[in-house]
Amino acid sequence: MANPEKPQSPSQLEISSDDVDRYLVESRKEIAFILRAIAQKGEGVTAHFNYGNDFILTSLIHVDADSDTVILDYGANEALDRKILEARKIVFITSQDKVRIQFTVSHIEKTHYEGRPAFKINLPESLIKLQRREYFRLTTPISKPLLCTFPLEEGKKVDLAIADISIGGIGVINPPPTFKFEIGAMHKGCYFTLPEIGTIVTALQIRNAFEITMKNGVHTMRAGCMFVSLPGTMQSMIQRYIIKLERERRALQVDD
Repeated sequence: MANPEKPQSPSQLEISSDDVDRYLVESRKEIAFILRAIAQKGEGVTAHFNYGNDFILTSLIHVDADSDTVILDYGANEALDRKILEARKIVFITSQDKVRIQFTVSHIEKTHYEGRPAFKINLPESLIKLQRREYFRLTTPISKPLLCTFPLEEGKKVDLAIADISIGGIGVINPPPTFKFEIGAMHKGCYFTLPEIGTIVTALQIRNAFEITMKNGVHTMRAGCMFVSLPGTMQSMIQRYIIKLERERRALQVDD
C-alpha cells in the first residue's frame, strides 16, 4: 500500500490561504486562456514533485480545453522524467506577463505530440495568479550587469551576475566552478549596488537552482535567491530601481 502524501516542507511552493482566496482562478475558460498565452510566449515552466525535492524544466506546447488536455515539452533528464511520471502531485510554476502562475495536478503521463515525446496533463481545475508586487521580477540590463557579492569563509568572496530582481529576491547566474548552489543554503552579508540609488545589504537564501542555456549557447547555472528579513527602506530602494528601469526601457521603445 502506497504511503499517503506527506506535507511539503516550507518552500516557495507554499501559498498562504489568504493568497489562495484572493488570487484563485477557477473559470475553465480563463484557465485555458492564461495557459495558451503562456504557451504562445514560450515562457519557461518549472514542474516540482517528490514533495518539492525534485523538479524539471519544461514549457507549454498545446492547450485544448475541449479535450481537457495540456501538452508540455518532455524533460531532458531521463531519470527525472521517469520519476515525475510516478508522482502523485506535481506543482507547476511559470509566469504570464511577469505575474507568477502556479497550479497543481495529480497525474502526468508520457505521450507524443507532432512526432516527438511530450508530457500530457489534464487542464487544471484551478490555478493561482499571484498578482502581488513582490512577484514582479524584472530582467536586469545585460550591457551593465548588476553584481551581487557573496561573502565566503576566510575573507573570500564571489561576485555573481544578477539576471533579474524583485522585491522578493534576485536570480543570479554564472557561478565559478568552485561555488555550488545548495538549495536552502543561507548566505549572510550579501550586497549589491543599484545605480544612482544605493547599496542593498541582505541575507539570501537559495530557493532553487538549475542549468540554463545562454543566448550564445553556453550552459551555466542559475539560482533563485530570496531576501531574508530585508528592511523596508531597502525594499523601497529596489522598487525605485524597478520603476526607474521600466521608465528607461519604455522611453527607448518610444524612441524606436
